[in-house]
Amino acid sequence: MQESTALRPDHGVDATGLELALRELAPEQVVAGRPRVGAVELGSLKDCSVGVWEITPGVSTDVETDEWFVVLGGHAEVAFDDGTPPLQLRPGTVARLRAGSRTTWTVTQTLRKVYIV
Repeated sequence: MQESTALRPDHGVDATGLELALRELAPEQVVAGRPRVGAVELGSLKDCSVGVWEITPGVSTDVETDEWFVVLGGHAEVAFDDGTPPLQLRPGTVARLRAGSRTTWTVTQTLRKVYIV
């Protein structure tokens, strides 16, 4: 379950310092380690949701939604089942994921990102 915290117009938040409640991933998503995830929705812009998401080290699989994001901290690689070259994620990376992409996330350092979906 994703938390929600409204970000009012003309205000800001330190996305690197937000407290996120972490939860275990579904066992069928875990490949190695014990990755945990957490997220907080900051609000919406037109039809898009904006928030902060974090995942701890480990290897897990996912089926993506259409998403843009900016990595705030951490390191990971996202491999694609269709053979698309993997994404190397580190602070400052801006990336876009396509709905339906089947991915494997190898997180070596807790990854935090701001997302738009």
